[in-house]
Amino acid sequence: MTRPTGRQGPLRDLALGARLAVAGGRAGWARLALVGAGVGLGVALLLLATAIPSVLDARADRVAAREVPRTLADGSDGVAPDETTVLTYPVRSHVQGAPAEGLLLQAEGDDPVLPPGVAVMPAPGELVVSPALGRLLASDEGEAVRGRWGDRVVGEIGPAGLAGPGELRVYAGTDALTPETGVRTASFGTAVPDADAGPLLLLLGIVALVVLLLPVAIFVTTAVRFGGESRDRRLAALRLVGADVATTRRIAAGETLVGATLGLAVGALLAVVVGASMDAWVPAELGFYPGDVRPVPLLAALVVVLVPVASVVVTISAMRRVVAEPLGVVRRARGVRRRLWWRLVLPVGGGLLLLPLRDGADAVSSSPWTLMLGLVLLLVGVALLLPWLVDAVVRRLSPGGVAWQLAVRRLQLDSGTSVRAVSGIAVSVAGLVAMHGLVGAVETAYESGGGDAPGRVVEVYGQRTDNAWRTAVAAAPGVVDVHVLAGVRLVADDGSDVELLAQVGDCAALALEADIDDCAAGDAFVAAAPDVTAPWAGMTFRVSTEDGPGRQWTVPADARTVPADARYAGSGVASWLLLTPQAADGLVLADAGEEVRVVVDPAVPDAMDHLRTAVLRVDPTAYVTPGAERVATTMDTVRAALLVGTIGLLVVVGASLLVDVLEQLRERRRLLAVLLAFGTRRRTLGVSVLYQVAVPVALGLALAVATGAGLAAVLQRAAGAGVRLDWFGIGTTSGTAAAVVLLTTAATLPLLWRLTRPGALRSE
Repeated sequence: MTRPTGRQGPLRDLALGARLAVAGGRAGWARLALVGAGVGLGVALLLLATAIPSVLDARADRVAAREVPRTLADGSDGVAPDETTVLTYPVRSHVQGAPAEGLLLQAEGDDPVLPPGVAVMPAPGELVVSPALGRLLASDEGEAVRGRWGDRVVGEIGPAGLAGPGELRVYAGTDALTPETGVRTASFGTAVPDADAGPLLLLLGIVALVVLLLPVAIFVTTAVRFGGESRDRRLAALRLVGADVATTRRIAAGETLVGATLGLAVGALLAVVVGASMDAWVPAELGFYPGDVRPVPLLAALVVVLVPVASVVVTISAMRRVVAEPLGVVRRARGVRRRLWWRLVLPVGGGLLLLPLRDGADAVSSSPWTLMLGLVLLLVGVALLLPWLVDAVVRRLSPGGVAWQLAVRRLQLDSGTSVRAVSGIAVSVAGLVAMHGLVGAVETAYESGGGDAPGRVVEVYGQRTDNAWRTAVAAAPGVVDVHVLAGVRLVADDGSDVELLAQVGDCAALALEADIDDCAAGDAFVAAAPDVTAPWAGMTFRVSTEDGPGRQWTVPADARTVPADARYAGSGVASWLLLTPQAADGLVLADAGEEVRVVVDPAVPDAMDHLRTAVLRVDPTAYVTPGAERVATTMDTVRAALLVGTIGLLVVVGASLLVDVLEQLRERRRLLAVLLAFGTRRRTLGVSVLYQVAVPVALGLALAVATGAGLAAVLQRAAGAGVRLDWFGIGTTSGTAAAVVLLTTAATLPLLWRLTRPGALRSE
């Protein structure tokens, strides 16, 4: 027989491998289905990940299209009042803790310009709302919100004017705006602003990206090795008819390419199905429309190319440890102990790359790719250390019952198959433990509190603080007290640019701003953050005015330094003065700005919503917020994203483990049937399968928790928070992973019962 030369030979070998992959009968199709399902799940997640930039861009485009251009209200920049111009004022509020934003609109002519998604200009007292807000207002849960911006809904905002289907947005008609209080516009839409995430949020994003995608890559490389034992037997048969080693490797590559191609097709189909319905699973803060899920062509092309290439590389690499001879298969790994030293290279290298985090989160902005590489190396090191750890432990396990003995002996002979699936679980848990620790640290860094106040202290900003306004606010359900502080800005008299805020109010109001034990008329206090040089008694300032520094004022000689209230932690405010009216002698308060503090009883249902509704009914331009609500909302969004990612990751992990165990059972079906024929109970075989999965999983979880806790400590230090273990996050993540293992193992029992029937003893 003449051997083909040139390119014809390798291509013919690849084609033969493809034929073997699809022509193996029922067993071959089952094997191909397992590989396709495994690779398909990973590809689906990777393709959905490549659509994230498109989703974010589509959201940003819709948000930018509804923004009001930054123009001067008096029209000096060319925007003069005409039939199309509209006076606008931003609406910033919250409904049941979720942000609700929009605009107050006041038409200046008969043909006003409309925001995107709005078909009719609302008249005073009328509303155009998003579908989600409309449903809320019409429900019983919206009782505390009704009447906040108006009394009658006259329209619904279309998708072109919303970031996502779950967004709470409102356009309210008004006649209370003036050119001095509103912003005039003749159009809507601005350029998409550049993303400017702070170092902490950038650190969160990098960690989340690595944690959620790295296990998927491990899963894909594991899935292409399904059916490896039966493939090796086929290659041995080919060696018997004259194929050399290079030919068998090309044939194996052809088989692998068929499975990878099928996985790409399955993954693309899953990505389309999941992408079309994923908006229903995503929290409203992260919502998007199904049409936004469009994979970036370049990234999708990388997935399409790299998955088959990686599949072939993994297959050829695995065959280097297997000798397919004409008379059988010899595994070189048998009896060889795994070495530890080279497995430590990657995690140690990753740890060295993470060293800049000792200097704080600012290091993330300067070298994000270095830190991302460090995280990848550290987590990949977990996958490399796990096989050595499993081998080292199972060699020392003592004998037990029949089920235990079967499982341990199987692991001692060949633990590689079980460990490959568990490595994805270990990497996932390690990354998720680190993520929970980091999120907790960032949240702690911005944690807000209410000091010794009898309830939650809320800040109100608006254009009215008269008696009628205060009466309306005080009458809202859940409001305990209302205080007004006059704010005067001071500038140092030594020629420097140091500025200081002086707040003037009664003792009850001052007690909300700092930890004040004893206060009387005429007292003065300096509220200071820890480790900050505060103004001292006798220091001179001048009142800051629009025309420059005004009259001189001296800090009273008896001013006491007190710690600032806890809700200012992380706000960037270093120190300021707190004065009773009698101590503010010399400060002109008539032109001072006023700040309102409202004490709310958190035990009253919907107290915050009742307060916001009461405030906005009197002053529609007002804004009500607790001290750090913006940060709290951001962290809620981060936690929601982490929850979505965790659920998706655990689904993939469970599917990975399920497919892996099914593949192992198929490979060992004849052995299991023989054991049953010799009197072994099915229950014993089922328990042995559980042990065989549970031992590597337990060791993997222990390694993952240790690595994740150490990584969390490094990330917490970078966030500037105290190092502490998030035991709740560790327990939840580890417990959920263990539950996934139990459920997937239980799901394999029906196949185990079927494979152990006497018919499985037949051999071709």
